[in-house]
Amino acid sequence: MEKPKYSRIVLKLSGEALAGDQGYGIDPSVIQSIAEQIRDIIDLNVEVAIIVGGGNIWRGMAGSAKGMDRATADYMGMLATVMNSLALQDSLETIGVQTRVQSSIEMRQVAEPYIRRRAIRHLEKKRVVIFAAGTGNPYFSTDTTAALRAAEIEADVILMAKNKVDGVYSADPSVDATAFKYETLTYLDILKDGLAVMDSTASSLCMDNNIPLIVFSIMEEGNIKRAVLGEEIGTIIRGKE
Repeated sequence: MEKPKYSRIVLKLSGEALAGDQGYGIDPSVIQSIAEQIRDIIDLNVEVAIIVGGGNIWRGMAGSAKGMDRATADYMGMLATVMNSLALQDSLETIGVQTRVQSSIEMRQVAEPYIRRRAIRHLEKKRVVIFAAGTGNPYFSTDTTAALRAAEIEADVILMAKNKVDGVYSADPSVDATAFKYETLTYLDILKDGLAVMDSTASSLCMDNNIPLIVFSIMEEGNIKRAVLGEEIGTIIRGKE
């Protein structure tokens, strides 16, 4: 049996990744593919927690830019993450993976409230835990949620799955032909150079808690498993030298 490098991970999925080529909503074939990749690492006895964004349904920053109250726009974004989390839960349970959704905003009819000790217990029982509704507070991104939850559950690594790039680049490779991909970085590099990996709050939280981050493409089948096994894919960002 293949031996994973990490025993407990946080998988950060962008909402846009669930939309596939259609750009909005949820593409059933994409979410099914992601669910099957997650099952592959569950079969390696890896404990998996997931944070999924809501950008395929609603972006709080976009609403705020158009004049909407920022807190209201952000709460709408949190509700979008709940919708994505329930869709992912359904796909996982369809293929036999036990899953729990924990929401930072109380909605007992559809999800458990977030309780750290209960989340860890689910992970120990090899259930996938999906953290929904961000931190439950406006002005914080799902990147910050990933960093916060990773610290709380003592995850070994954050896997940040992207749908448009296969790592961290010096510039946007779709518009700058001279852009190059970094193999390794530190969080200080991210903060100092203003690289668009995660927001500064999330980067600082990961750096302070020495949580490594791997940025890779979700579009290539099997990449989640490759990252868990420690293969050199994407870009790895370390907390300290």
